[in-house]
Amino acid sequence: MDVFDKLKILTDAAKYDVACTSSGVNKKAAAGGIGSAAACGICHSFSADGRCISLFKVLLTNICIYDCKYCVNRRSNDTPRTMFSPRELAELTINFYRRNYIEGLFLSSGVLKNPDYTCEQIIETLRILREEYRFAGYIHAKAIPGADSALITRLGLLADRMSVNIELPSQNSLQLLAPDKSKHAIFTPMGHIQNRIRENSRDIVKYRHAPKFVPAGQSTQMIIGATADTDYQILNLTENLYKRYQLKRVFFSAYMPVAVDSLLPALDTAPPLWREHRLYQADWLLRFYGFAADELLDQQQQSFNPYLDPKCNWALHHMDSFPVEVNRASYRDLLRVPGIGVTSAQRIVTARRTTSLHFDNLKKLGVVLKRAQYFITCAGKTADGIKNTPNAMLRSLLSAKTLELYHSQFASRPEQLSLFHQPALRPLPQEASNNAGRV
Repeated sequence: MDVFDKLKILTDAAKYDVACTSSGVNKKAAAGGIGSAAACGICHSFSADGRCISLFKVLLTNICIYDCKYCVNRRSNDTPRTMFSPRELAELTINFYRRNYIEGLFLSSGVLKNPDYTCEQIIETLRILREEYRFAGYIHAKAIPGADSALITRLGLLADRMSVNIELPSQNSLQLLAPDKSKHAIFTPMGHIQNRIRENSRDIVKYRHAPKFVPAGQSTQMIIGATADTDYQILNLTENLYKRYQLKRVFFSAYMPVAVDSLLPALDTAPPLWREHRLYQADWLLRFYGFAADELLDQQQQSFNPYLDPKCNWALHHMDSFPVEVNRASYRDLLRVPGIGVTSAQRIVTARRTTSLHFDNLKKLGVVLKRAQYFITCAGKTADGIKNTPNAMLRSLLSAKTLELYHSQFASRPEQLSLFHQPALRPLPQEASNNAGRV
């Protein structure tokens, strides 16, 4: 099989790994080297200055000793198998970079022979890139659960970011669909990476030229919708991962049916993209808005409202906390107002030091008044002409397309519209982005 045929198979097999992440590191090549990494770099997305930038996303091999039921590369699946040699993959990466096709590499792999052997092959690929080609561009590498800690350390000194995929949110789910894997095997390298990052930070303070260990940190990915795990379980696990392992990002991947099995959704089941989107929005609230997982969901309500983003949903269930006075409210309280994001909250805090803010001022500061007007006052006054009725609030809090979907679900129901009743709903035919915007 020639290199081009391998490329077609192994790039297609890599599409299930989520890699839409900021590189999180600024680095330039030394004299005689090539490539650079910018903290704003993202896989198949746009940087702050409008540049479209991308990563070469590929598997080292799709041969795998494991038989995870949800995976297209599982041992029992009848699919073409191949692998790159480390040098083939390194040369491909450099050639693509020199043609300006890519700005970095996202490298994952099936488990070939055993975890240690697979990790050694990934290390050799990165060694060739870093030492022989002197490539200083961004590299995201997948750590292989079960590999020796010395190999994980070596890999971390060559990569900018590493990730260990949790894949399924609970041990029960792993036992059901991936009996060859365990939470312990996943969390062990994750903990080792975190400890090495912490130690490396201290070394760099002491020794300016100490080698950097995964300077962009580590991340992980969970598959959503392959098992019965609830949003409540997933969000609590996400929060614990951020606290315990200081992850840079937790990614959620809507399960796309690729196998026929009584334990999995049917092949014609639509990927739960809407649910994935709500989880990303909730993740944003955990990381930047000061929310806790148990504020957004609880034992009684374990799924997100598909029609309202988590922040709006929380606000509607906590109307006793509103309205807030924008000229006196704390930064934390401002962040909890729908329509006020991190940037606009910071602008409000700065602007109100010199003037009393009114609704016209807020619009100029970037506040989405269509949402925020129901939850704030300015100098003790509410917005002119607003109708504080359930229908009016609902129309303001929902996007136009979501509102259309909402009415299509309830058009034939004569019952009164409720903001808080969440009946069982069909999956929504709506694609959702991996990155939450202003919430």
